[in-house]
Amino acid sequence: MPVDKDVYPESETKTPVRVNKSGLPDVADLLFKVFYHAVDRPVTFFHDWMERQRAKRKSYYYHRVFQRVPDLSQCLEDDLMCQYEAEMQWRRDFKVDCEIKKIFQGRYTACLRREGENATYNCAQVKEQYAQVSRGFKSRYEYLGANGNARKCLMKQKERMIEERMAAADGQTE
Repeated sequence: MPVDKDVYPESETKTPVRVNKSGLPDVADLLFKVFYHAVDRPVTFFHDWMERQRAKRKSYYYHRVFQRVPDLSQCLEDDLMCQYEAEMQWRRDFKVDCEIKKIFQGRYTACLRREGENATYNCAQVKEQYAQVSRGFKSRYEYLGANGNARKCLMKQKERMIEERMAAADGQTE
C-alpha cells in the first residue's frame, strides 16, 4: 500500500537552515531558557498550586449574602464606621429595588405584548402590581438626585412622615 509521501513527494524548502558555525551558544536560545526557568516555571507552578487549592474548596461568589446592618437612624453621630456600613447597605437596597422594579416592568410589558388588544382586561392584575411597586420606589427614591445617599433618603422619609402627621392632625381638627 503506498504511503502519502510516496504519492506526493515533499517539495524542497527554500528557507535556509541556520547553522551555528561558531562554538558559542545561541544567545536567543539561552535567554529563552533563562526566562523559562527563572520566570515562567515558578509562575506556572504557583498558578497550578493555587488552582489545586481552589478546587479543594469551591466558593460560589455570585450568591453573596451580606449581613443586615443598622440603618442610619440607629447610628451615633460620631460613629463613622456605622454610617459607612449604613450607606453601603442603602446602596445595596437601592440596587435590589431597581432590579425588582425592572422585573415587574418586564412582566407588565411581556403581558402587554402577549395579550395584544385584550391587555387592558387580562393584564390588570400585573399592571396593579407594577403600579404598586413603582409607587413604593417613587416614594422612597424620587427627587434624591444623582448623588442620592442614605442621609438624603432618611431626611425625605422623615419629611414624608411629618407631612402625614400634619395631614392626619388637620383631618381630626376639621
